[in-house]
Amino acid sequence: MNFSISDLREQPAFFDIVADRIWSAWWRRNGVPRDDVIERLKENMAGPGLPVALVAHDGPRFIGTASVIVSDLDERPHYTPWVAAVWIEPPLRSRGLGAALVGAAARAAFALGGEMVHLCAAEARRGFYLRLGWELIEDGVGPLRLSVLRKQRPATASGRGGGASQAP
Repeated sequence: MNFSISDLREQPAFFDIVADRIWSAWWRRNGVPRDDVIERLKENMAGPGLPVALVAHDGPRFIGTASVIVSDLDERPHYTPWVAAVWIEPPLRSRGLGAALVGAAARAAFALGGEMVHLCAAEARRGFYLRLGWELIEDGVGPLRLSVLRKQRPATASGRGGGASQAP
């Protein structure tokens, strides 16, 4: 399948659908108004740096989204940045699109200078990230009992990158 992954700032036509998917997947069931999610997503449109929203698309067809944010888990504010809000449209799952989107989000975090990027996942999703090379650093965190994973900046050909691990 041919697709592109773009910064939402470069593809603002996808703003409403990204906001809807984020709200529907994670916030609606908790009673958070859609307008609150829209206001947070507007922060992605403000300029360079964090937060960053990515959109996977095939021309005008929405495929999925992922974000890079400062913090995604109140219980672990010392970890930063985070890949968050990873969503692939259900009929398009299991085609490698999620892996591509997560990889692009991690690269975006590293491009902003991070040596380490984190994410949290429900136990049912943990295996997906482990298969992508993410390292499990904590399990059972917070009321949702989330797994916390991390990925270190890959070493470059010149030997730079990598950095020190951040212990929990």
